[in-house]
Amino acid sequence: MFLTYMETVTKELVSWMRGHESSVFSISVHASGKYAITTSSDTAQLWDLDTFQRKRKLNIRQSVGIQKVFFLPLSNTILSCFKDNSIFAWECDTLFCKYQLPAPPESSSILYKVFAVTRDGRILAAGGKSNHLHLWCLEARQLFRIIQMPTKVRAIRHLEFLPDSFDAGSNQVLGVLSQDGIMRFINIQTCKLLFEIGSLDEGISSSAISPHGRYIASIMENGSLNIYSVQALTQEINKPPPPLVKVIEDLPKNKLSSSDLKMKVTSGRVQQPAKSRESKMQTRILKQDLTGDFESKKNELPDGLNKKRLQILLKGYGEYPTKYRMFIWRSLLQLPENHTAFSTLIDKGTHVAFLNLQKKYPIKSRKLLRVLQRTLSALAHWSVIFSDTPYLPLLAFPFVKLFQNNQLICFEVIATLIINWCQHWFEYFPNPPINILSMIENVLAFHDKELLQHFIDHDITSQLYAWPLLETVFSEVLTREEWLKLFDNIFSNHPSFLLMTVVAYNICSRTPLLSCNLKDDFEFFFHHRNNLDINVVIRQVYHLMETTPTDIHPDSMLNVFVALTKGQYPVFNQYPKFIVDYQTQERERIRNDELDYLRERQTVEDMQAKVDQQRVEDEAWYQKQELLRKAEETRREMLLQEEEKMIQQRQRLAAVKRELKVKEMHLQDAARRRFLKLQQDQQEMELRRLDDEIGRKNLTENQEAVAKEMRADADAYRRKVDLEEHMFHKLIEAGETQSQKTQKVIKENLAKAEQACLNTDWQIQSLHKQKCDDLQRNKCYQEVAKLLRENRRKEIEIINAMVEEEAKKWKEAEGKEFRLRSAKKASALSDASRKWFLKQEINAAVEHAENPCHKEEPRFQNEQDSSCLPRTSQLNDSSEMDPSTQISLNRRAVEWDTTGQNLIKKVRNLRQRLTARARHRCQTPHLLAA
Repeated sequence: MFLTYMETVTKELVSWMRGHESSVFSISVHASGKYAITTSSDTAQLWDLDTFQRKRKLNIRQSVGIQKVFFLPLSNTILSCFKDNSIFAWECDTLFCKYQLPAPPESSSILYKVFAVTRDGRILAAGGKSNHLHLWCLEARQLFRIIQMPTKVRAIRHLEFLPDSFDAGSNQVLGVLSQDGIMRFINIQTCKLLFEIGSLDEGISSSAISPHGRYIASIMENGSLNIYSVQALTQEINKPPPPLVKVIEDLPKNKLSSSDLKMKVTSGRVQQPAKSRESKMQTRILKQDLTGDFESKKNELPDGLNKKRLQILLKGYGEYPTKYRMFIWRSLLQLPENHTAFSTLIDKGTHVAFLNLQKKYPIKSRKLLRVLQRTLSALAHWSVIFSDTPYLPLLAFPFVKLFQNNQLICFEVIATLIINWCQHWFEYFPNPPINILSMIENVLAFHDKELLQHFIDHDITSQLYAWPLLETVFSEVLTREEWLKLFDNIFSNHPSFLLMTVVAYNICSRTPLLSCNLKDDFEFFFHHRNNLDINVVIRQVYHLMETTPTDIHPDSMLNVFVALTKGQYPVFNQYPKFIVDYQTQERERIRNDELDYLRERQTVEDMQAKVDQQRVEDEAWYQKQELLRKAEETRREMLLQEEEKMIQQRQRLAAVKRELKVKEMHLQDAARRRFLKLQQDQQEMELRRLDDEIGRKNLTENQEAVAKEMRADADAYRRKVDLEEHMFHKLIEAGETQSQKTQKVIKENLAKAEQACLNTDWQIQSLHKQKCDDLQRNKCYQEVAKLLRENRRKEIEIINAMVEEEAKKWKEAEGKEFRLRSAKKASALSDASRKWFLKQEINAAVEHAENPCHKEEPRFQNEQDSSCLPRTSQLNDSSEMDPSTQISLNRRAVEWDTTGQNLIKKVRNLRQRLTARARHRCQTPHLLAA
């Protein structure tokens, strides 16, 4: 079995992870999105979602199965629940076993099947095939309450806590889906039934609650999907938080019995658990602080955190705990988690400005590059200024790398950073923020005039010693741990803290900076990591925040922190719109000019291609003409060679005639021998068939004799048996007086009977031997029949081969007859041509002798042209030959025709004889069968 990791936006396969041998029924993801746990019936595996590699594997005995393994919310603790009701807690980083929950009491022991944990990870609810529900306190590591559901509930199929905005993660309402398809929501403190969804007629198959607890989605047993509004279902959930004055009860120190823990769910009056007599509850009253009410509300953060307390914790330890850092950042930044608005931005696709992002920023990890490209595109779709911001990838990259598994949080963190800590950065766009850099320079001038004067002396402006740190948010000069520690302090303070950090970084680095004299050295210093303690820098920042005068302090010019709005993201237009519009127009104009240039270049390339094609065609035409000329000369030479071959062919024709005569004689002789051999084979086969019939008749006679003998033996045996029975009856009638005689007779008869049995056994063996001989003989007969069938098949193949050979010989004879006629015609044409040529030459000589002064007109350009005359004209002039020559040619043609006709007649007679013989053999199949 293997798992697939899919991208939800592009629907692409990112990775697949293999390791489970059985089906996976549970997947739990860490709050940071870095780790995941997959659970099957035989093992649980911990995966690193950054590398998609398996870190650890939990192996168990086959007798103990795994029920569920999952992360506790907002912590690094892994909870593993097994089928024997044992529950262990493990540390995620080291996989060290932190604790094991004790066994539940025997009076309410159930096999756990389903589990649910509150958002703060303090209470674990467990249930199974019972109407009892166990509540565990994970901090005290003990069972503190057993809730008895109504009697209608026989088994619990699903448990899930209902989130609330006012309970700081300690969820009080638990949804319980039972076997009857009804999901009941109860208060785990008062054990009061608040409301229920589903019914017996329309039961619920599975259910899920939204992260904020506003809606409940349920898949019904009939296949429909129902969405419930919690606010409409009950008003109990939406009540305001309780007053600040409340009574806190401590857990009893001694152990309570299962009867003291058990409470019943009621729909009316709330039933409290019975108190133990031995233990006394300690109570204390918290008084309301009216003076700090406003300040407390101001510092209150989501999820029950307090900003003032977090700052105190940060100053004491210097950084937040690693496993709670992401949770604290989300609370400090008050991220709204607008899933719908973010999905709308993502659905717009990759922005044109970041299509070729990999060329400018070649990142090795494809996943990281894809997340960075998607985040930058979402920012560009949110506000058009970010499509032209050159340093935006540098600003966003460290956050993308940190939140690459949660793109929504990554986008909202960067957007919150831009709105608050990047105030007034875009007022001088596309130039760096001169106003922000001036604030930094004023603070540096107040606290370290010597360093500022050194910068001025070497023509080093704030765009060199401050802007590189801001546009990369210190990611180039700090390690990962140092960067995280710095942003713990930045996110916990006023937005001016980031600008003060730039001044503090320069002041803490004054010694190496004062030793630099070249501009390249300064550029290298502010773009690479340096040997600097980040704790010293942070302390210096706090010192600058306290000692900087109000008139030059950045917090007087920067607004306080403002969180992103919920539902939709705010409009970001803090930039010179006319400049951005102008750049957009210029970019569009440049793009259109580039398209026109590309079209013109394509036209020129097409014209050049046509010219090249025409040149190639002309060269091909000239080459073709040259080849035709050479071919004409070759044909003339071939004509001369053909004339020479004709003479040689006439000489070979006489030899061919002689060979044909000899072959005909050989064929006749071979056919006669084959026919004699075939007759001899048929006679031999007939003799073998007669021998087989004689053998079969002898076997039949032997079988009749054996049967007659066996019948005689059977009659004799029957008579002997009758005699023995008769004697036995006589012995029975004899009486007791002749007992000794009877015994003697019985012994004799017993001996005879034994002898008869021996004889019978011998006859049985004889019969068995005869049966074996019959089987062997039958097998021999079958083998002989098989050989006969094989001989018949081979004879048929021989006959077919002879017929095919006959057809082949007829075809060969027809081909030779055709070549003979062609040779005759060619010879007659050649003789007529020579005669016509000699006659022309003789006439020319006679004319020259009679009139020597007469100028002879040219007949042909060369001698080779005379051979090019049409052969038909040569044949038409045969009437002008000498009578003797013509008679000789006619006599030779008659001889050739007579010889050819005789040869054809002989071949046809041979074909008729062979066909008649083959037909005769086919009409006598019994000879072939023999």
